Amino acid sequence: MKILLVNPPIYDFTAYDFWLKPLGMVRVAGWLRGQAALELFDYVDRQHPFVRDRHDLRRDRWGRGEFYSEEVPKPAAFARTIPRRYHRFGLPRSFFREFLVERGPFDFALVQTGVTYWYAGVAEVIEDIRAITPATRIVLGGVYATLCPQHARGLGADLVVEGAALEPLWRLLGLAPQPAEPPFWEGYRHLEAGVMKLTDGCPYRCTYCSVPRVSAGFSARPAERSLASFDHLCSCGAGHVAFYDDALLYRQEDVLLPFLRDVSARGTQVDFHTPNALHARFVTPESAEAMVHAGFKTFYLGFESGSAEWHRRTGGKVGRSDVARAVRHLLAAGAPPASIAAYVIIGHPQAERQDVDASMRFEHDLGIRVVLAEFSPIPGTPDGDECRQWADLDEPLHHNKTAFAIARLGLGEVNRLKTKCKALNAQL
Repeated sequence: MKILLVNPPIYDFTAYDFWLKPLGMVRVAGWLRGQAALELFDYVDRQHPFVRDRHDLRRDRWGRGEFYSEEVPKPAAFARTIPRRYHRFGLPRSFFREFLVERGPFDFALVQTGVTYWYAGVAEVIEDIRAITPATRIVLGGVYATLCPQHARGLGADLVVEGAALEPLWRLLGLAPQPAEPPFWEGYRHLEAGVMKLTDGCPYRCTYCSVPRVSAGFSARPAERSLASFDHLCSCGAGHVAFYDDALLYRQEDVLLPFLRDVSARGTQVDFHTPNALHARFVTPESAEAMVHAGFKTFYLGFESGSAEWHRRTGGKVGRSDVARAVRHLLAAGAPPASIAAYVIIGHPQAERQDVDASMRFEHDLGIRVVLAEFSPIPGTPDGDECRQWADLDEPLHHNKTAFAIARLGLGEVNRLKTKCKALNAQL
């Protein structure tokens, strides 16, 4: 049996490789190792020779960088309202078509889906598979497939997998998964950066977050499997490892700290990163020291807003004192100030309660970087549903964070906030 794995191109105003990897798909593929012939085509693999050897794209020392891209016409939904250029990020479409001709036909294609408003890339992949290897049965999984399953079914796949309910997939394939197997990272010819998770879900239910819809509750993955995944990731060449956990520090005494002790005992030298944000409330002197000692190079804190009232209305995850204390612990453990940053949401439906300017100033006064995170309205979340007065959420394109922030705040205010953020960070 031949199974194709596809990470589609991205259609958006902006996109940047912030340790972006199709973890769900390569994890499922790993469970099928030895039972099928697996082939991976990742449109946004910056280590592909076409990108690495022929295009001088900006990158940084932590494994992040620009994607190859081409400007394309904006969708009609944005043509008159959003004064931003629109791009297709990823390898040229002809590369995939040639790949299908040379390496196909395939029995099945597993297609990763990312954020909901990237579905145009998924549609492109399905169209090409149908045209070149029409007998291939196509399966969609991931965020878009979970949050907008009815819309996803309209793209013409044979199966749409919602969340972690994988039984329909195993029945379709006629194969039994082997969960002890690590993710299929060997599918990449060159792997500079990889990702992993020690846990699933989050104990909080913040009103702006889609995690409760994607992962019910909170659970820790088996420790021995996490270590095996880490070892395999490193054996495939990854020098940077980003955690995709939504609550990495929750129950840290049982999960993260033992993992870091085992990693340190191995003597493996990698740089760790936390793009999904750390819960500042759970940063302790012990966890800060363990992370710095283990080789964490970036610390992103989930602050979102400095307004106590806004936090009370959205879940009460964190307060100013929690962030200040977390920063003190990280600095005391030896983390460089430049390695610490905190997110601030802009474009939220209750933006008037956030006091974004004061939130940015608070972070700046702590001596850390400010990262603005434009709000994406996800239907089925309390805050997302509140956004129907500004956008038609039945069309996933309107979940676009760039477009919605402009629709909510206005172009002038978005530009002002970004300019101020840049100026504050330049002062550090």
